[in-house]
Amino acid sequence: MNTSVSVHFKPSETVAALTVGCVALLVLGLQPALLGSLLDQQRISMEGVGLVAMGEIFALGIGTILAEKWLPLNRLRTVAVVASLVLVSINLLTLTAHGDLICVAWRVAAGLAEACLFWIATMVIVRSPQPDRLAGIFLTVQTCVQALAALALAKISIASLGWGEAFVLLAVLCVLPLLVARRLPARLGAHTEEIQPSVVSWTGFFALLVPFLHMSAVGALWAYFEPVVNAAGIGISIDALAALVLAMQIVGGGAAAVIVRRWRVLQALVVSALAFAAIGIAMHRLAPHSSLVFVVLCVVFGFVWLFQMPFHIRLAFDIDPRGRIAMLVPPAQLVGTGFGPLVTSLSVHGNDVHHVPLLVAGFSACVLVAVMGVKLGVLSRQRSRGALSGEGDVK
Repeated sequence: MNTSVSVHFKPSETVAALTVGCVALLVLGLQPALLGSLLDQQRISMEGVGLVAMGEIFALGIGTILAEKWLPLNRLRTVAVVASLVLVSINLLTLTAHGDLICVAWRVAAGLAEACLFWIATMVIVRSPQPDRLAGIFLTVQTCVQALAALALAKISIASLGWGEAFVLLAVLCVLPLLVARRLPARLGAHTEEIQPSVVSWTGFFALLVPFLHMSAVGALWAYFEPVVNAAGIGISIDALAALVLAMQIVGGGAAAVIVRRWRVLQALVVSALAFAAIGIAMHRLAPHSSLVFVVLCVVFGFVWLFQMPFHIRLAFDIDPRGRIAMLVPPAQLVGTGFGPLVTSLSVHGNDVHHVPLLVAGFSACVLVAVMGVKLGVLSRQRSRGALSGEGDVK
């Protein structure tokens, strides 16, 4: 799948960029532990859980778009070093925060620093000769890192750090970009018109709405994962269950990296949306203390979570091989991951989270509508032009 923006990177450059990207997205895997510790210590309220999660992830997604426009492509190494140092400092300073607004402010700042690191990985992935496959590899690798970090939190307790050990671990891991910065590509070229991000049509809009809504469903459940698990009466450590979900993401991402070229993209997206909807409905209707069934649902949730994401990239390149839409897919995914917790936080009253899985089902139903919009847009262009002009074949 060679695109018009392809660049052939050295293996060491690709590995370094993906490593930096893994650090940027660490918070997604550790979020249940991070938010849970803040909630347990009454640093934030139950309503504030969604706001804190939304603030950081929104900043990560929107910051990636801003970084694409303003950060210099010939200063990747400097960007990585500065963002890493800022992120380490903010993660440690979060330990001093009290109250929803203060925590939101610190985590928004963290999200902007993470966006600078994620931008580096995004630029390398989108400009690689096989962006969809590299995206699948990146998603799998970064989830491995998240799973290992979550497992470390579940198995290793540092008494001297108390409740803040999750943030200290995150700060330590954020030093990694400093170690690989010299291996990053020296430059990626210029911000030329041919590769500037743009939603070029209604079809492109719906192609971005798909990852946005898909990840809204994920974020709605993941941000409130600990309260939902507690409400279900599951006798399993939240850290261990979160690590299991992350492990299944590895399986799902690996499977997608292998078959992303073989499955029809719209078919795969519809199946994953239906699976999420079924999971949400099943969790909502599940009887209390049904531990085995709940764990199975979490396993499927983890698998589908990462399985779907490489197809978002492939859909974007099928519609616009020049990569303009594909550059906006990672930010759309991240903003969706933040939008889900925002909607959830507005619907939570007190400690009642029983309805949260239904929001997952609702977002998933909206995904089906967006997929239908993509299909209708492609069919409309085929009828009006006789063949797609400037767009690939989407099936």
